[in-house]
Amino acid sequence: MSARIRVLAVALLAVLAALLGGGVAAAHSAVTASSPENGASVATGPDQVTLTFNEPPQSSFATLTVVGPDGNLWSKGEPTVQGQTASVPVGPLGPVGEYTIAYRITSADGHPVSGTSKFTLTEPGTGTPGPKPGGAAAEGSDDSSDGLPLWPFIAAAVVVFAGGLAFMLRRPAKD
Repeated sequence: MSARIRVLAVALLAVLAALLGGGVAAAHSAVTASSPENGASVATGPDQVTLTFNEPPQSSFATLTVVGPDGNLWSKGEPTVQGQTASVPVGPLGPVGEYTIAYRITSADGHPVSGTSKFTLTEPGTGTPGPKPGGAAAEGSDDSSDGLPLWPFIAAAVVVFAGGLAFMLRRPAKD
C-alpha cells in the first residue's frame, strides 16, 4: 500500500471518528420541582411560586408568571433567581380553576428554555387580577426545538468527503 493511500485512509478514519464519535451537547436546564407542585390542588393561593431547576439558570432575562383561569396575570413583580431556584411573588388569587406558571429562563449553557406548570385553586379568593399577559413565555409555549437538525449536514459532509476520497483513490486507466 502506498504512503498516499495510507495517509488518506488515516485522514478518513480521523474525520469519521470526529463526526461520529462525539455527540452534540443538548443538555439544558429542566424543572425538577415546583411549588405548588405541578397538578396540585390548593385551597388558598401561595404567597409566591417557585421552580427548581437541575442546574442554576442565568439570572438575566428570566421570566416567570402566573396566569389564572380568567386569562389574567396573578403574579406580582419581577422574578428572582437564586441558585437553582426561580421565584415570583403572587398576590391573593381570585377565581376557582387552573392557574398556569409559565417560565422562560436562560440555561447555564446560554440556551433559552421555557415551559409551564399548573395548579388548581379549589376555593375562590378575594384577589384582584393584573392585566392580560403579552409574552410568549406567559402563553405557555414550549420552546424545545433548537432549530435545524444537525444530522443532515453531517451526512452531507460524509458523502462529500467519501466522494472526494474515492476520486483521489481511483486508479488511472491504463492505455
